[in-house]
Amino acid sequence: MPFTSVNNARLWHDILGTQGDVILMHHGYTASRVNWMPVAERLSDRYRIVLMECRGTGESEDTRDGYSIEQYGEDAVALMSTLGFQTFTFAGHSMGGGVGMYLGLEHPGRLEKLILMASVGSKGLVGDSFRVNLAERLEARRRNDPEFFLEEQQASRFRADVQTAAWMNSRVDHLMRVSDGHLVDSLHSMQQMDYTDRLKDLRTPTLVLAGGVDPLLDANIEDYRRLPDAALHVLFRAGHDIAVHEPDAVASAIDQFMLHGPINARTLR
Repeated sequence: MPFTSVNNARLWHDILGTQGDVILMHHGYTASRVNWMPVAERLSDRYRIVLMECRGTGESEDTRDGYSIEQYGEDAVALMSTLGFQTFTFAGHSMGGGVGMYLGLEHPGRLEKLILMASVGSKGLVGDSFRVNLAERLEARRRNDPEFFLEEQQASRFRADVQTAAWMNSRVDHLMRVSDGHLVDSLHSMQQMDYTDRLKDLRTPTLVLAGGVDPLLDANIEDYRRLPDAALHVLFRAGHDIAVHEPDAVASAIDQFMLHGPINARTLR
């Protein structure tokens, strides 16, 4: 397995495909490369797809600290520099979308395009858009109780064709595996982030991918309206795990965005 050490963290990564533009895919909170893999496999014949796992999850190192949106962004930039990619498209799912906003604002020269998929909203996790029973999750992990997390997954199941028993068990494995630092500090970082007033300055061409059944849908639409150069694509039968629910549609939308850039009513005027 390929590993690279950046910013005092040993990070897992892999590259699919040998030609085309470079797309770095960053997973979400308590997740791993598994969440992007169905789409990465569909695009790897046209693009060079870099998959990574952030510190504290998947096969990457559990570090003492650094579990924040800002550090994940710095880790992504450092990894791509080490791999020899000075510019690239960044695709972030959920928490990874917050990482993408940070990169678009703090490292705009490194990004060619930006893809925000079911992203945490620019205001962070506020109101009813995202609820996490953190204390109960920590306790379930301490007593080694995967059934607690399996019940959570079953409660939100609405696509039995893709939310199979194997998928739910895989998701439970992620939730049991991540470091306490990732589980606690990443959540706090998303609760504290607020890029709302700065989105008007994010000039990177952006694709906002949203799930029609995702609690973050409203936040995603609001952020699309704030972004000066963005396209919006809503998949009505997708929840938060869009790339798992609708991998063909997501891959097609990303491919069209890479080819044509953002198209909306403003760009046509």
